[in-house]
Amino acid sequence: MAYEVNFKTVSTIGLETSPVAETLAGLRANEARYYWNKYKHVFVTSPAKDDSKTLEWINKVLLEKDMKFPYEPLETSTFEVDGLKMAYVFYENGLVVNVMYSLDPTGKRAVGFKLSDGMAVPKEFEGKFKFAHQKSRLAGTIRGSYFVIKGTY
Repeated sequence: MAYEVNFKTVSTIGLETSPVAETLAGLRANEARYYWNKYKHVFVTSPAKDDSKTLEWINKVLLEKDMKFPYEPLETSTFEVDGLKMAYVFYENGLVVNVMYSLDPTGKRAVGFKLSDGMAVPKEFEGKFKFAHQKSRLAGTIRGSYFVIKGTY
């Protein structure tokens, strides 16, 4: 069942099994607020078990950096806005992966990683990525990093 993310009243719907459900929900709401404020786009997620196509695409892009996560995916989101294909996966441990893929071959393409407040840095990132910190009213402290996509997907 699809869930329209409310950034005014943060809810853990769909994320209840996460040990950091509250901050993961805040991070999801923070993303929803961003897309609403910038594009007037309503951020909608679906249970990951119902969206294997998005998960497969994100996993294919992650292989560019030899990354594969053993974490349980809880929710996904995929949409197009302003010439960009966006895809998200929210993992049970608090990790959020998003792919920004310009539909224009000369546009920007990147994979972003965000860590929910209260979760440890996963071993897959140790020594590979540095994380910037950002304060969020909805999500506490967000730690984020990214890499530029080189291939075509």
